[in-house]
Amino acid sequence: MATYPDLNGKSRDDAWNLLTEWVTSPSLRRHSLAVETAMRAYARKFGEPEEAWAVVGVVHDFDFERHPRLDAHPFVGAKVLDGLGYPQWVVDAVLSHADDPAYPRNSVLEKTLFAVDELTGFISAVALVRPSKAVADVTARSVIKKMKDRRFAEAVRREDLTAGAEALGIPFEDHVTFVVQAMAANAETLGLAGVRSPELGANTVQESWARKGM
Repeated sequence: MATYPDLNGKSRDDAWNLLTEWVTSPSLRRHSLAVETAMRAYARKFGEPEEAWAVVGVVHDFDFERHPRLDAHPFVGAKVLDGLGYPQWVVDAVLSHADDPAYPRNSVLEKTLFAVDELTGFISAVALVRPSKAVADVTARSVIKKMKDRRFAEAVRREDLTAGAEALGIPFEDHVTFVVQAMAANAETLGLAGVRSPELGANTVQESWARKGM
């Protein structure tokens, strides 16, 4: 179990408030909640501090809406986090999900963020094209089948999905199943409980995942 310094007084509520200040897109907010959900589940699995991992999940993309260019995201956000007093390990984790060899993924936290970031979005996309629109009905087999269709969610690099699981030392099908189960347990919050889902509350979002043009 890794030992992280404390959050310098920051909380998950602080992270959420930062996200909603910077992000107006319901789909991007929901993506952040999905990543938080998967990060919490893996923190429990690995015996890591759940709230610490949740904060990273919430803030990892908070600058994306304003600064979507690859030379800006997540570097702008990392500077903002540093200026707000977030601890360096949070800043480093956010930087590590950039596609930049200058910021390697060394810790299990960093590897997990990379492993669940694009996968949660891809799973959401798969769920939303099913008749039920329920994430609970998504299987590893259905995800792998959609991965073979290059026209589906074409902006998502398939090699990133598999590389994330490999970095964690987990078979890809097991990784997908684990993340699906985590998202299913929080499906109403994520808007993925199915066609009979009730209206979502103020801390959730109501549109399909469109972070990368889906």
